[in-house]
Amino acid sequence: MSTATPTTRLDVRLDSNRKNLIEQAAGLLGQTISAFTVSTLVREARDVVERFGTVSLSDRDRDAFLAALDNPPKPNARLKRALKAHGKLVRK
Repeated sequence: MSTATPTTRLDVRLDSNRKNLIEQAAGLLGQTISAFTVSTLVREARDVVERFGTVSLSDRDRDAFLAALDNPPKPNARLKRALKAHGKLVRK
């Protein structure tokens, strides 16, 4: 975790039962509520980003993907139209 001085704030509203649970968990770990909250949020955020940033393929799907890269299919009419439309929207 970063050791930089915090410069921004995150405000959260929650019911008293949740706050009490967070206070209890932080106390059990000997952490302040802020330290516990930040470390937990950062850990969960990293897990989410990793889960959505990684694609896992079966052996069969990996082989099909690599084969498509090695021998890409020829563009069909729909792809050609999409490329043409894209060219009109994006100026080089």
